[in-house]
Formats: sequence, structure tokens, C-alpha cells
Amino acid sequence: MRVLIVKASALGDIIHALPVLDYLHRVAPGIRIDWVVEGQNRELLDNHPLINDLIIINTKKWRRSLFSPETYREALRVISRLRKAPYDLVFDIQGNIKSGIISRLTGADRRYGFDRDGIRESLNLLFNSHHVSMLPDDQHIARRLLRVVSAPFGNDPAGMELQTHIATSIEDDNFAGGLVNEHPAGPIVLFHNGTSWATKLWHIDAWVELGTMVIGRHPSVTILLSWGSQKERDTAEAISRGIGPAAVVLPRMSLKRFCALLKRVDLVVGGDTGPVHLAAAVSTPTVSFYRVTDPLRNGPLGEKHLNVQSDMKCRECLRKECDRDDECRRSISARAVFELAENLL
Repeated sequence: MRVLIVKASALGDIIHALPVLDYLHRVAPGIRIDWVVEGQNRELLDNHPLINDLIIINTKKWRRSLFSPETYREALRVISRLRKAPYDLVFDIQGNIKSGIISRLTGADRRYGFDRDGIRESLNLLFNSHHVSMLPDDQHIARRLLRVVSAPFGNDPAGMELQTHIATSIEDDNFAGGLVNEHPAGPIVLFHNGTSWATKLWHIDAWVELGTMVIGRHPSVTILLSWGSQKERDTAEAISRGIGPAAVVLPRMSLKRFCALLKRVDLVVGGDTGPVHLAAAVSTPTVSFYRVTDPLRNGPLGEKHLNVQSDMKCRECLRKECDRDDECRRSISARAVFELAENLL
């Protein structure tokens, strides 16, 4: 059996989708799985032992140069690859117009996606042949994705202990080991301040207060500060100055090297952001905070993953901009996050 998964972005959503690979290989031994992914996210899936082939799209680049010959040639190559498989099953677990078009372009007869209540964009319904309804327990996004993928097999994923896997090379692992060994023996905690939405961020002074609390309780701790953009790096450096010598801003590194590092730290703290989900995927404990999103839907699952939610009445609003952003940030206290971190440390 040959199947295609359409889950192109974003990083956190792709991480939530990783358990579908283990599920499919369990229920259909010998299955061959291809995956459509945006170019900026491919590194996460490169060399994955359960994926046969990656089909790379670059839709942001294509939209910027919509009528260029290069865009035309790249799009035709993708369409050709989608059509020549052929696929027995296609799983559109993105749920927007783009993913629906990709699903339809395969020409496969059996194309599974979300029903009207689960899609992100209503036109997606036009492109898939089977629309899967969620069950009451399918609140978390990972369970929703598994519900779609399990539909043609009749094998309920509930109760299955599915594994996630992110392949890292020996070189990546050695790099991470060397980085960790540069610091004194003691707990290593990683703070990631950035997210894709401004309404998911936290105040710099809250990060500093949290770091100071952790050092006060664990004097031998090293706090690593990660970042993904220049703005996030500037914030990490400000946090480091506020905390003191125990806080170290990490150098730029590849995604796979970052994953290898996450495997070696004792705890990761952040908002609703990709690095927190990456840490959970490699079995590192996490503490995460949520303002405009719902941890019951988006947060890492399991006893090693704790979260705190804003107490504002308008929480889980999914807004990317808000006049009450400052108030919302301050609704999550450093003390609340610290107490959860202590439970795991």
C-alpha cells in the first residue's frame, strides 16, 4: 500500500502529526508513506525511517514570483510527482485550500480529510472524497489527526502508545554533547522566548524573574536561551543580562542539531511554540504557558508535560493582535511557571 500525507506546515503542527507514521506502520505493515511538506520544514522529516519520500513545496516563494518560469517549472514537477505514484490513500490533515488542491491533484480515488467542523477553510471540502468526523475525546490536535488517518482502517488509535521520532546524525549528537559539556555539572534548563504570534509571547521581566527563581533553588543550574530570529536573539540576550552568568545565549544551529540538544537538557520552558513540541517529541519534560490558544488542544501530552493557562476571561481567543496584550502577558506569573518547573526538576 502506498499513501500520501499532506501536512505542509507549520513546525508545531508537523510535530503533532508524527504519531500518524507509527500508527500507519502498525496497522499496515510494509506500507510506503510519502509526505508533502513546505521547504522550510523539511529538515524535521529528512531521513525519517518511516517515510519513503518527501515532496517539497515552496508556496511562499511561488506566491512572491507567481508568473516566473521557475515557479511554473517547480509547480509542474510537484504535480508530476503527485500523479505518478499512484496513491492508494491520501490523507489531507492540513484542512485548508492549499492542502485540498494538493490532495485532489494526486488523482487518487480515496482522499481523506476533515469534515465541516474540523477544516480550517471551508473550500477544502470540495477536494477530498471522504470527510471524517471527530469523536468527543478528540480535542487534542494529535488525536484529531489520528482520527482522519485511522478512518479507512477501522483500528481505533485510542489507547495505542504511539512513538514519535526525529532522526539526528552522529555529528548532530556529538555537537550537542560538546555544547552541554561546556557547562558545569548540574541541571540544564532551556528557555525559548519566541513564537510565531505576538499574542503568545511573555514579558522579558517574567523570563528574568523565572530564571532568578530557578537559580535560587538550583545554584548549579545552567539556563540555555534559544532563538530563531534576530528579534528573538535580541530578547534572549536581554534575558541573559537580567539573569546573569548562569544564562547562556545559544549560537545559531540547524534544526537537527537543536533537536539533538533538546534530547540532552533536563527541562524546556516556553509558550505555545515549536521548540516546546520538539522537546516533547524527543521525550524531554516541558513546561509551557498558553494565552490565546488552548493547552488541551495544543499542549504536549503526558505526565512529563505541564502547562499554565491565562486566567483572563477572553483566553483561547486565537487573536494574533489585541489591545489587551500587555495585560494578558502579565496574567501568567513567573511563580506559577516556576512551581510547575520544580515539579519536573
